[in-house]
Amino acid sequence: MTVMRSFVGVGEHGAFSHAARRLGISGSLVSRHIAELEKQLGVRLVNRTARAVTLTAVGRRYYDFSRRILDEVDAEDEVLRGIHDKAEGPLAVICPKWIGHLDLGEAIADFAVDHPKIHVRFEVGGMSERTFDFLDKGYDIAFHTRDLRDSTLLVRRVADIEYVLCAAPAYLKTAPPLTDPASVAEHDCLVHLNDPVWHLRHHGEEVHIKVLSTVYSSNSYLTLRKAAVRGRGLALMPERTVQADLESGALHRVLPAFDGPARSLYAVHSPGSHTMRKVRLFLDYVSAWFRRHPLTGEGS
Repeated sequence: MTVMRSFVGVGEHGAFSHAARRLGISGSLVSRHIAELEKQLGVRLVNRTARAVTLTAVGRRYYDFSRRILDEVDAEDEVLRGIHDKAEGPLAVICPKWIGHLDLGEAIADFAVDHPKIHVRFEVGGMSERTFDFLDKGYDIAFHTRDLRDSTLLVRRVADIEYVLCAAPAYLKTAPPLTDPASVAEHDCLVHLNDPVWHLRHHGEEVHIKVLSTVYSSNSYLTLRKAAVRGRGLALMPERTVQADLESGALHRVLPAFDGPARSLYAVHSPGSHTMRKVRLFLDYVSAWFRRHPLTGEGS
């Protein structure tokens, strides 16, 4: 495209130097561009004299063609820049089921109401372990709860997630006493497939618990919650997922002196030097929403 612009510049100004100044490059580079174009096409496009550079008959025809192409390219560029800078149009988002069914679904619904010109497609579930898959499937933004270290993606932390170790009263009534993290080894445990080792915190120090008796496992916290409420064993759960159960007494927090792992909710979007305005607007909105509604037991 640069070669074509050099040729059109020469056709418009009748000199390599004038075309070069217009394009911000050297006259010798413009001359080389014309020579390359003539070699590629196998025809002479310009007549060179000491006083001026003029187009041949073939050159005039190719100039008209090139001018038309560049005008269409410039017009399309302008349209795309306008789309890029407008906060409207489709926006596709995907996230894990347990987050989508709770707070994130609330945040995105509020966003859709407050920004009606942006048409949101929000899907829960179907997340892939491959970080880039959401782009291949046509999504603009994906939410993750694992720390993503791929520097080629743009990642924003939008919320902190608190976890709690809990169990149903019926299970605790018949289970061995639970006095410290080491005693977890004596208990039946409900384990998320991504968390075979439980991480707790106590006075700033981390305590790692390798679960020895996994009686129920799943890749869904919603499913683990159902098993925990039915008294199947201990579960390390996102606090917001079981908040209503803790308040109703269906589940009890155990080892309350120990906090769950420190984790975050991340929004991931396409790499590139510029982010579409609607994506920036969405991420700013969701981040602000979670500051008002934190993912803790006290959040609404």
